[in-house]
Amino acid sequence: MNLAICPGSFDPVTAGHLDVIRRAAGIFDHVVIAVGANLRKQPRLPAAERARLVQKVTSHLENVSVEVMDGLLVDFARERGARVIVKGLRAVSDFESEFEQAQLNRTLFPELETVFIMSAAEHSFLSSSAVREIAAFGGDLRGLVPDEILDVVREVYSRDRTASSGEEAGS
Repeated sequence: MNLAICPGSFDPVTAGHLDVIRRAAGIFDHVVIAVGANLRKQPRLPAAERARLVQKVTSHLENVSVEVMDGLLVDFARERGARVIVKGLRAVSDFESEFEQAQLNRTLFPELETVFIMSAAEHSFLSSSAVREIAAFGGDLRGLVPDEILDVVREVYSRDRTASSGEEAGS
């Protein structure tokens, strides 16, 4: 089986993530979405909850599964017999850090290849951090996150702003 791993923190999963996942599912026999921690980021939700949201928006894709990843991506891939990592690229600025990661992964696991899928033009500006900021200020998230999780994302990420500013919800 041609198995690929699509890793990310998915904090939250965006329409851009979903586009890359759909396209990867059309290329590979099976795609495992690996929801993990990034030590450089502080996620708003625990990995299990982020994985549940990713599962909700990918449940219609028969050859996609979602797992929580704890530890190194290369170990996760090796344990599942995967030889391919799929990463989305939005802009040239993404390439530098993704290239570094791909080279490090190949150093640790020489048989592991990284395949980059270019973001669709309509998602090239979209990031989870932008979604979090828009949600924190009560902005319109339609089209930025999958409709199935729109209300959850609004609630969770707008809560951060009200909690940090000392305001009560609804004031």
